[in-house]
Amino acid sequence: MDPRYPVGKFAMPAEVTPALREAAIKDIASTPAKMRAAVAGLTDAQLDTPYREGGWTVRQVVHHVPDSHMNAFVRLKLALTEEKPTIKAYDEAAWAKLADAEMPIESSQVLLDSVHARWDVLWHSMKPGDFYRVLVHPDHGERTVDWILFVYAWHGKHHTAHITELRKQKGW
Repeated sequence: MDPRYPVGKFAMPAEVTPALREAAIKDIASTPAKMRAAVAGLTDAQLDTPYREGGWTVRQVVHHVPDSHMNAFVRLKLALTEEKPTIKAYDEAAWAKLADAEMPIESSQVLLDSVHARWDVLWHSMKPGDFYRVLVHPDHGERTVDWILFVYAWHGKHHTAHITELRKQKGW
């Protein structure tokens, strides 16, 4: 297993169905609780352990997920309210080095809870045609709202698995 991709690399479903969308929405909704469970009981020393050689610390991963998901939430709102908006990319590695990525993790856990509560309302309010709305990502080109849905369902599992796999390896 490649420790960078403990659940595998992201792959967009070949055919998107309402059932696959609903499963992805449930995956996104469950991310905050799964992240909390993954870090439950970890000490500061454990939180400051990289999940792999050359990788972020567990603490940085916990702070990264709401950073990323807040960006995705805004991207979804732009895609739902504008015609083919060009979204802003950001340097995730640079964000992970900022001072707020060294804070206790509770603030990011609360932030993730809050973003996901609002995100869940949006996902469930959407009509089928909304999933086909287009946005432009500077690095990936034109993408649909479906892409946001599936990439972030994967993203939460991906980073939670970084932590759970580290815990298995270390016997935590």
